[in-house]
Amino acid sequence: MGLEPQQHQLLLSLRGLPPDRAATVGVLAERLQIRPHSTVELIDRTEARGLVGRGPSGGDRRQVVVRLTRRGEAVLSRLSLAHRTELRAMGPALLGPLRALVGRRGRSSRGTLRRAMPRERSGGR
Repeated sequence: MGLEPQQHQLLLSLRGLPPDRAATVGVLAERLQIRPHSTVELIDRTEARGLVGRGPSGGDRRQVVVRLTRRGEAVLSRLSLAHRTELRAMGPALLGPLRALVGRRGRSSRGTLRRAMPRERSGGR
């Protein structure tokens, strides 16, 4: 769909926010694990494509809130359907090795997976 991976992540972050959480630059930067100035640039590029919009917050008019546009919702829906179809098609090929990996690692006495790092041997080897 011609989207940058970070733009897709932005759309997913907006869609996944709880209804009581305002999509401010700070909140989005935290969710995307990028700096606020990088978040602003990402929002600028995504807004230029008509996928997100900005507006004042309902409670604090000094605060800017980012929202998905109808076009952004449509693009995200199409991408999500395409990804789901792709994952379903690849599922059996991916799940077999994943199950084997989990089976090899085993479970500790508490029922959690053991650490993925191999244990160090003592004795200078």
